[in-house]
Amino acid sequence: MSKTVEFFFDVGSPASYLAWTQLPGIAERQGAELLYRPMLLGGVFKATGNASPAAVPLKGLYSRMDMQRYARRYGVTLNQNPHFPVNTLSCMRLLTAALNTPQWETLLKVVFEGMWLKERKLDELDVLGATLQEAGLDPAEWAARAQEPEVKEVLKQTTEEAVSRGIFGAPTMFVGDEMFFGQDRLDWVEEELGKS
Repeated sequence: MSKTVEFFFDVGSPASYLAWTQLPGIAERQGAELLYRPMLLGGVFKATGNASPAAVPLKGLYSRMDMQRYARRYGVTLNQNPHFPVNTLSCMRLLTAALNTPQWETLLKVVFEGMWLKERKLDELDVLGATLQEAGLDPAEWAARAQEPEVKEVLKQTTEEAVSRGIFGAPTMFVGDEMFFGQDRLDWVEEELGKS
């Protein structure tokens, strides 16, 4: 496959969750490879001076309403996690450790759904561990993998790369050099893939 779409995301972003529900289908329809790029949104915000819409009460209220519109359009469920915003450092290290392993799809699903369907406080390690265990995954094994120095370094480098490429929020997708920010730009992503 020569066509690719890079998906920079953080599971603490409801917009990233919505994009995740749609991007595999888009990639399949367009004969493209979907490249997952876990990054730490908090690090991106710190580096760029950006902040979550939740930091501005009226913007946060509108954003939640708009996310529900898109969830209905996509035919998926998106629950408002009462613990939002959740510190996703452990989750994103876990997913970085899982990249290119046979458990990748399972882990990504477990974490996204734990956050946005089951409304769990996944920055609490016991809650994250229980969520993994429910899916038949070994929490101790994955906790150890997530703490490996090379995993921490890969997540840091991916976050720095994201900022260097102009990313200021999540999700952000790249098709070639074309950057698309937000799950509400997925039609543009598909259009760009269709040009190749």
